[in-house]
Amino acid sequence: MGRIAVALIISSWMIPISILVNRIVPQPYMDEIFHVPQAQQYCKANFTSWDPMITTPPGLYFVSLAHVASLFPGIYFLNDASAFSDACSTSILRFTNGVLAVICGVLIYDIITHLRPALNDRKATFFALVLALYPLHWLFTFLYYTDVASLTAVLATYLTSLKKNYWISALLGAVAVLMRQTNIIWILFIVCSGVIKLTLDEKKDNRLLERSGMSEIKGADSTSSKGATNGSNLRKRRSGNHVDILSYSVAPSTVHAIPHSAGLCEEIQNMLSKLWQLKWELFSSFGPFFLVFVAFVAFVYWNGSIVLGAKDAHKVSPHFAQLLYFSLVTALFMAPVHFSSGQFVALAQSLWKNKLCSFFQLVIALTVSFLSVHFFSIAHPYLLADNRHYTFYLWRKVIKTHWMMKYLLVPLYVYSWFSISNILVKTQKKMWVVAYFLASAATLIPAPLIEFRYYTIPFFFLILHSHVDDTISWLLMGLLYIAINFFTMCMFLWRPFSWNHEPGLQRFIW
Repeated sequence: MGRIAVALIISSWMIPISILVNRIVPQPYMDEIFHVPQAQQYCKANFTSWDPMITTPPGLYFVSLAHVASLFPGIYFLNDASAFSDACSTSILRFTNGVLAVICGVLIYDIITHLRPALNDRKATFFALVLALYPLHWLFTFLYYTDVASLTAVLATYLTSLKKNYWISALLGAVAVLMRQTNIIWILFIVCSGVIKLTLDEKKDNRLLERSGMSEIKGADSTSSKGATNGSNLRKRRSGNHVDILSYSVAPSTVHAIPHSAGLCEEIQNMLSKLWQLKWELFSSFGPFFLVFVAFVAFVYWNGSIVLGAKDAHKVSPHFAQLLYFSLVTALFMAPVHFSSGQFVALAQSLWKNKLCSFFQLVIALTVSFLSVHFFSIAHPYLLADNRHYTFYLWRKVIKTHWMMKYLLVPLYVYSWFSISNILVKTQKKMWVVAYFLASAATLIPAPLIEFRYYTIPFFFLILHSHVDDTISWLLMGLLYIAINFFTMCMFLWRPFSWNHEPGLQRFIW
C-alpha cells in the first residue's frame, strides 16, 4: 500500500505542475537548449549526431526514446503527431523526468523499508514523500535535465544491491553511469557498502561463532573418554560463560565478531582478515561491477577525459572548498535535525567524552577548512557571469560580501561536518562513514563550478542512513521544502527578466 500511496501522491502534484510549466515555459530553457534538440535527433534515429556542448552521456535520451515509444500510439490516435519524431516535443521529453520522479519516490520508500524494517508503513510513506520534495530534486522534475534520471538510476542500483541481486544491480549501475559519468563513484561506493556489510556483519559472525562453538563442544564430548585431561578442560570451558566457550573452543581464524562500538582501526583489521576468507563470495557477488568499472576506464581512455563536451569549461580542479559548501547546504536542508538544541547537546557530549582527541580533531578540521577556503576556493567564470542561478547571488551577497566572510563561515562548515558524522556513526559502521566521506569528496572536489545539483546524490545517501525518527523534524523539513519549492517555482514562472546582450526571457533557477 505504501508504494501505491507514494506514487499517487507524487503524481498528484507532478502532473498539474508539469502542465503549468509547459504552458508558461513551452520552449527549452537553460541546459534544455542542448538536451532537447539532442533527444529529438535520437527520435529521428540520427544516433551519430552529437552536440559538443553536452558534457554527459546519452543515457537520458535512450530512456526518453522508450518513454515516447510507450506514449506514441495514444499521441498518434489523438492526431497530435503523424510521425514518431513529432512526438518528441519539449513537453513530452520533460514528462520523462516526471515519470522517473514517481519511480524515484517508490525507490526511496523501498530503500527506507529495507534499511529500517521495524519502521511502520505510515512513517515510511511520509518520509519518502518528504524526500520527494527535496528542492534540488523537485524543481528538475519539471525540466529536461539529467538530475532526476541520474538519482533514480543510482537509487535503483543501490536497492537491488541491498537485495543482493548483484547482476541486476551492476546492469542498473551501468545505466546510472550512462546518465552521468560521475555516478561511477557512487557505484563504487555501493560496492564498498556491500563489502563492508558482508565482512563486518555482526549477526552473520555471531551465527558463525555459535555454530563453531557448538561443534567444538560436541567434538570435546565425543573424545572425553580418552583421558581425564580432556574431560577436565571441557568442564573448565563449560564452567565459564558464553564468551569463555567461544574464546577456548573456536579457532582464532574464525573469531571476527565486531561490536557496534568497535573503533575504525579495529574495523579495518577485522575487515581485512575477513576479505581473504570471503574472497570467493565477494568475487561472485561483486564481480559484475568489475565489468562496469573496466568499461568506464576504457571510455575515459578513448575519450581522453571524463566529460564528453565543453571540456575547457569543466576541467578537473582541486576545489576543496566545495566539500565545505556541501556540508553546510546539506545541514541547512536538514536544519531541524542538525541545528536543534538536542543535536547541539549530543555533539557537545560526544566531544566532551574524549576531550583531548576531540580537541586535536577540531584543530585539524578548522586548519584544513581555513586552508581550503583560502587556497582552494574557486570562482568559476560561469558562476560569476550567470545571474540566473541562485549560487550567483549567494556567492556575491554572502561569501564575497566582505573579505572576511569566507573565513567566518568556516566554523559553520566544521560544525556541519561534525554534526553529520555524529549522526552517521550512531547507526553506521565507521568504515561506511569513511567510505561515504571519500565518495562525496571524490564527486565534489574535482568540480570547479558550485552547483547545488551536484549535492543531490550524497544528500540522499546521508539522509537515508541517518535514521532520523523524530516525526516533528520530518514535518518541519517537509514544510521547509514546500516553502522553498513554492518560492523557486514562483520565481521561475512569474519573475522573468531580460538580458541586454541576449534576446528572450531569462528565469531564475538553481
